Amino acid sequence: MSASLDSGLPRPPRTTRRQLAELRGPATPPRPLDARALAALAANPGCRRRALLDGAGVDKSALAAKLGSPAPFGQSQFAIVRGNSFEAKVKADGGRELLRLIGVEEPGAVSVPDLAAAGPEGRVARTALALREATDAGAWSLLDHPLLALEVAGSPAYLEPDAVVVRPDGGWTVVEIKSFPMVDGAADASKVGAAARQAAVYVLALEGVAARTEGARVAQSVLLVCPKDFSNVPTASVVDVRKQRSVTRRQLARLTRIDEIAQALPEGTSFDVAERSAEELTAAVESVPHQYAPECLAACELAFHCRSRSRETGAVETLGRSVRGELGGLTTVGAVLAAARGEEGDPRDPAVAALRRARALRQEALAAGSGGVACR
Repeated sequence: MSASLDSGLPRPPRTTRRQLAELRGPATPPRPLDARALAALAANPGCRRRALLDGAGVDKSALAAKLGSPAPFGQSQFAIVRGNSFEAKVKADGGRELLRLIGVEEPGAVSVPDLAAAGPEGRVARTALALREATDAGAWSLLDHPLLALEVAGSPAYLEPDAVVVRPDGGWTVVEIKSFPMVDGAADASKVGAAARQAAVYVLALEGVAARTEGARVAQSVLLVCPKDFSNVPTASVVDVRKQRSVTRRQLARLTRIDEIAQALPEGTSFDVAERSAEELTAAVESVPHQYAPECLAACELAFHCRSRSRETGAVETLGRSVRGELGGLTTVGAVLAAARGEEGDPRDPAVAALRRARALRQEALAAGSGGVACR
């Protein structure tokens, strides 16, 4: 039995996938949620705005531009071309260079299964089958750009690592290929950290497949392949990602389910950049709670819009998470200044007492520097 619009029966609930498609615009293809975005999302799990927009596949760069706060950052075309060129070199000739770094001198002894399939679900299933077959065979196998699935806040995310190596003993190792140099055996710590957080997401997704594969185990370290010194010769380093995996898993588990966030939106909310005006998009974005922090500037395309709104409201989050934590119940810059001047706040509050003490020290220093005349 079906329910018509005027039958008086409750309408069937919309599926999450359909609702998310309506939010981004039915004619707009979803942007894939990759491992880099997931790592950034895990670093700020309290931001419902990013969780919803990423889950719905909204193009945040286009959205930020229409809101008047475009993000002036991103990977350059030159860096993308350089990275693709280096990855092609590492995987050329049946992956000879990559296999050499792993310790396999003869590429002919390694199988490279075909992972082609229709649609992301088909590719995920084909990858899982190839992993099981390689594990059962008890031989070396190299999976080039496998596709993995990971549930994030109730919505599937499809992830594509550069490669996964299956060892004869059933061990699975994620391979991450980057174009930044490894000089004298060490690379830039911040870049290695970002690569480790990204690879940890792949490890989590791979563990889901391993749990359903007898004899399989996922290595808690990944193989990071980079150019040696300032050449184009590949070299590798083993990076332990146990810490990043644990943090990412815990943070992703804290995310509110996307369907719960979507259900709380006002009727008619849409992030359709092509069809909605800047005013309508602004109202839609502001209807979703956010949690801005300065770290967002390097990881989220909407960061400049959120920073502007946080500054307008005087939110102390604009000063950083550590400062926000120290200020306790003082949530705005105005409240902080008023507490420091003694106009508001409980003097027994440690944060208020520290602010008043800091202001007194500042006045003493200014008075000493101006010849005994106190400055206000």
